[in-house]
Amino acid sequence: MVIVRVNVGQAKTELSKLLVRVEAGEEVEIARDGIPVARLVPVEPPSAGSRFLAARGSMRGLITIGEGSEFTDAELDEMLDNPA
Repeated sequence: MVIVRVNVGQAKTELSKLLVRVEAGEEVEIARDGIPVARLVPVEPPSAGSRFLAARGSMRGLITIGEGSEFTDAELDEMLDNPA
């Protein structure tokens, strides 16, 4: 993996370009006076239904899904991603 190092001033003026590089798989280190202080890295795209996994259990017992629910996980994801 390619790691690019830039100073803070350059990162400020070229953030959009740096993000394009990160999306292409590169890592970008941001340095202050030549000393790395932060790193921009690609983020894994979320998987279907992952938005609910972070809070798994936090609403346990407060929400009930009735028997015979007619929607699949994929259908629920679609409704949440594309509200009417």
